[in-house]
Amino acid sequence: MDLNKEFVLSCVLFDLDGTLLNTAPDLTTALNKALTHFGFPEVSVNDITPYISYGAAVMIETALEHDTADTIKAEILSWLLDYYENHIADFTQLYSGMPELLATLETNNIPWGVITNKRERMTHPLMQALDLTKRSACIICGDTTAHSKPHPEPMLTACRQIQVTPEECLYIGDAQHDITAGKAANMKTIAATWGYLKPDDRPQDWGADTLLQQPGEILDWINNKTNALI
Repeated sequence: MDLNKEFVLSCVLFDLDGTLLNTAPDLTTALNKALTHFGFPEVSVNDITPYISYGAAVMIETALEHDTADTIKAEILSWLLDYYENHIADFTQLYSGMPELLATLETNNIPWGVITNKRERMTHPLMQALDLTKRSACIICGDTTAHSKPHPEPMLTACRQIQVTPEECLYIGDAQHDITAGKAANMKTIAATWGYLKPDDRPQDWGADTLLQQPGEILDWINNKTNALI
């Protein structure tokens, strides 16, 4: 994509876990509670956090020995989800810089929304708990559409809901499937390197329009690369 002032910004869309919200404290607590409930040792938060973007099942796979029975993993997953649902926002909060960014977008009448692979069962209560539901122009979850990221369908669905064209959208995410989905929908993309990157991730190879290290850099990028001056 040609990064210049010809890019008309009409909407900013975010991944949820590891991009808009730091959900790691609640998710890793839920995992360790589930593990100890079934007699397994707790795992290091730092070891598990990079896998949050890939879902609770992958977190469990990472925490357990490879020969652990699938039936046990399924029981742990069910228990984890039940616990997390009841403790969904004990510690979760917007990343530093995000409150100011969202307020600035709203002041300038630029809608923002969420496209996540997190299920509706968890996403909607979490957004409500943080008073973000009414502020967001769309909330597209992993089971809202027939396909989830890296498929572009969630991105295109969000655009239809907000009534904007993908080419006028900016999508921000911390995983390769985020950037792949955004690019497939012809959106501008930012790789959020403050998020939950795995040790072997190479975000510089994902094809994002830029890599940013903290949310506070997003406004500068918008002002430098788009028609918006906010």
